Amino acid sequence: MTQKYLLGIYQPDGEAPPPEVLDPIMENLAALNEEMRAKGVWVFAVGLHPPSTATVLRAEGDDVLMTDGPFTEGKEHIGGFTVIRAEDLDEALEWGRRLAGVLSPLPVEVRPIAV
Repeated sequence: MTQKYLLGIYQPDGEAPPPEVLDPIMENLAALNEEMRAKGVWVFAVGLHPPSTATVLRAEGDDVLMTDGPFTEGKEHIGGFTVIRAEDLDEALEWGRRLAGVLSPLPVEVRPIAV
């Protein structure tokens, strides 16, 4: 039975790289996503807006407090993620390794999805 895994992409805070750096990375990412689709493991992938666009909601009793910005301050944030289906953690780690290679030097976190 297959399990779904999240491949979370961490990126540093700040501006995106210039097009001459980012464009080849995005082309390689599109190729890897297409390969995952062809192998039947790709579920979906998304990029996220910067952490400054986040709103955090915290329930306290009957009230819900809203705070602009990310839940925690940090030097990096999750910039996007891919959800895949894999037979086991080893297969998910292999796809994560390939994604990390395409996005180097950005780290990729592989985590099973609880369903």
